[in-house]
Amino acid sequence: MSKEDEINEIIAGGGIVFKKGSHGDNQDNDKVKTKAKKKKYITGAHGSGSSKQKAKYREQRANRKSQHKSK
Repeated sequence: MSKEDEINEIIAGGGIVFKKGSHGDNQDNDKVKTKAKKKKYITGAHGSGSSKQKAKYREQRANRKSQHKSK
């Protein structure tokens, strides 16, 4: 079969159908995917020096006067 015949067959036969491929199970859509949102990472409890320092900065930011509601 030549290329021309293949093209004509595709045109006459209704074209090519492209379907979405499966990427496995999509059951973990509700899981948190970023470290920044996980509780142990936020509090610095998992031991990483970086996470402990970031937790310290988060705590300082939360304790600023500008972060408290005025009465």
